Amino acid sequence: MPRKSSKTKKADTAKAILPTVGARLETVPLSRFTEKAYLNYSMYVVLDRALPSLSDGLKPVQRRIIYAMSELNLSAKAKPKKSARTIGDVIGKFHPHGETACYEAMVLMAQSFSFRYPLIDGQGNWGSQDDPKSFAAMRYTEARLSRFCDALLSELDQGTVDWIANFDGTLQEPRFLPARLPTALLNGASGIAVGMATDMVPHNLREVVSACVRLLENPRTGLSGLCSHIKGPDFPTEAEIITTADEIRDIYATGSGSIRQRAIWEREDDKIVITALPYQVSGERIIEQLAAQMTAKKLSMVIDVRDESDHTNPTRLVVEPRSSRVDFSALMDHLFATTHLEHSHRVNMNIIGLDGRPKLHNLKEMLVGWLEFRQVTVRKRLKFRQDQLQSRLHILDGLLKVFANLENVIKVIRKEENPRGALMKKYRLTKAQTNAILELKLRQLGKLEEQQLKDERKTLSGELLQLNKTLKSQQLLKGLIRDELIADAEEFGDNRRSPIVERAPAKAFSESDLVSSEPVTVVLSQMGWIRGARSHDIDPKKLSYRSGDGYLHDAIGRTNDILLCIDSGGRTYGVAAHTLPSARSQGEPISRQLKPPAGAAFCGVMIGREDALYLLATDSGYGFITSIGDMSTRNKSGKAILKVSGANVIPPVRAKLDKDVLVVSVTSTGRLLAFHVSELPQMTRGKGVKLLNISSKKYTAGEEKLVGVAIVGKNDELRIYAGRQHMRLSALDCSHYVGSRAQRGKALPRGYKKPDRIESGPRK
Repeated sequence: MPRKSSKTKKADTAKAILPTVGARLETVPLSRFTEKAYLNYSMYVVLDRALPSLSDGLKPVQRRIIYAMSELNLSAKAKPKKSARTIGDVIGKFHPHGETACYEAMVLMAQSFSFRYPLIDGQGNWGSQDDPKSFAAMRYTEARLSRFCDALLSELDQGTVDWIANFDGTLQEPRFLPARLPTALLNGASGIAVGMATDMVPHNLREVVSACVRLLENPRTGLSGLCSHIKGPDFPTEAEIITTADEIRDIYATGSGSIRQRAIWEREDDKIVITALPYQVSGERIIEQLAAQMTAKKLSMVIDVRDESDHTNPTRLVVEPRSSRVDFSALMDHLFATTHLEHSHRVNMNIIGLDGRPKLHNLKEMLVGWLEFRQVTVRKRLKFRQDQLQSRLHILDGLLKVFANLENVIKVIRKEENPRGALMKKYRLTKAQTNAILELKLRQLGKLEEQQLKDERKTLSGELLQLNKTLKSQQLLKGLIRDELIADAEEFGDNRRSPIVERAPAKAFSESDLVSSEPVTVVLSQMGWIRGARSHDIDPKKLSYRSGDGYLHDAIGRTNDILLCIDSGGRTYGVAAHTLPSARSQGEPISRQLKPPAGAAFCGVMIGREDALYLLATDSGYGFITSIGDMSTRNKSGKAILKVSGANVIPPVRAKLDKDVLVVSVTSTGRLLAFHVSELPQMTRGKGVKLLNISSKKYTAGEEKLVGVAIVGKNDELRIYAGRQHMRLSALDCSHYVGSRAQRGKALPRGYKKPDRIESGPRK
């Protein structure tokens, strides 16, 4: 018989196996398979990893860590053990995931700045508020359970929990811990699942217990009644909560919103000292934000920021202003608005309810749900104790029968081959009673021992009677829960750390407030080049200009004032005065920063605060007074202010509304008119009113124009230029030319029939 090749053997084997395998295969569309697989994964992440449970307020990994530590006898009174030992037990017995993630969950429960009531008492480096993840490796740190964990574990062995198999079915673990306090509200939680997340904020234990007691006494208590006990969240840090009471009530009504927290600061001499930061905000981050503003020259009033935190003062950030004249409150208001010194925390009370489903709960639903869980837990505990008492009383009844017939019982035990059966038959005992009798020692047969058994039966009978009453009465059960809550509040409670204070919204400095206030002279050339000299003591006309260019106009002010330019079309443009190139250079074209219309030329500059006034006019003889605030704009294309109507714009002049101030107008034909500034209206935009009557009879259109306008005060003088000569007129001299607005004016002396320009300023 010919031998089969290896290929033939493999083919025959495949034919024999394939029909069997094919019978076990199930054909499923890929879309349905992926949908089911993703749904299973999603539910796993939601229920077994990311979201806490309403019952004990813990995620599975946290619950398993605490249970594993209790199994290692790491109570609050025990000597701590290496964290690696605990993590090894957790991932080896109950939580088969990465050791790093498991250890980080353990660290979080030990950080007093992360948990309001830490569940683990750690020794070693467990991180800091500046860097919560700076903790040491688990081989270096040691840990034990905190005293607060007694509220989670004390009833664990009293028949209160349902036990489930661990991941490999070799051990049992509790489904939930029998929490005596609503930990979900006390410590809060955060987690991201698939399609949902949770952000629970911590609360004060005494306030939460007070609200629970109120609900036990009156289940119809509404949200307002609960909010009279729970004022708001209570974070581990002492920073202020500045969210209003109405906003907090809305959060508790809907289960979502945000809580705003603000740092605490005080003034020490000429320094600002920050003593408390918002929850989960690090001092290092604050220093970085302040340094970034200082580097960008957006915080010129601060010269130094440093961190002086130590063991005595866990939070001490020092901000040193440039001088004592700085408004400290305004500066802190700016820092609150621009840094994490004021920080919001999202609230999303999404938690796994008693039915095992995630749901967004409001405050009352959470408290009612937890109280329901607590009542079930206490009822289980009482029933477990009831069974213990009944079992012990049953044994005691059997033992007391022994003492009543002691001699006969001893004879039966000595003579009978089967004393157990004989005793059960003769004295009508149960197997459990008989076993207890046979296990008695001779020294326990004394008279004193009999009295102790009678006393024990009396005590246990009274306890059982009271326990039966409690189980039958809902009111007594609630009273027991209330008393236990109050006792736990006395043992574990503390005062509120985060004060709730209503504050006005923080307001950042405007751009002008952030710029250092220095004197500046803004110079505009005929070709539209602009520059700024950091002084008021320069002569702009003596500066160097480009070939073919020359002086046109200037204005003096401060670097933090509003700077405006006006073009030949009557449009104004905003420019940052502190960004101008130095006067040592020849400046830069102003059109680089702005977008004026084609063919427009710049005619003048204005600088000052919003209430500063300027006189705008055209050479057709029309004008009006307006303010910097009305002319200012951030639009690079400008803002239409002065209607030119084919005329030319005259460089604007600074105006003031004092009663002795005169408005002076001079024409190209040597006519001068002065009138009181009160005759000139203040407008926001338009053509204005007639300043001086331009003659239309004696001269052709456009032949006579307005050369310039000036504002002359009591201590000012007017300078009129005509070619190489000029004349000076005091305010008293100008009174000779005073008339009413829109008049023709009076002729200037011979030699000044064709003036070039006019200026006004303090008398020299």
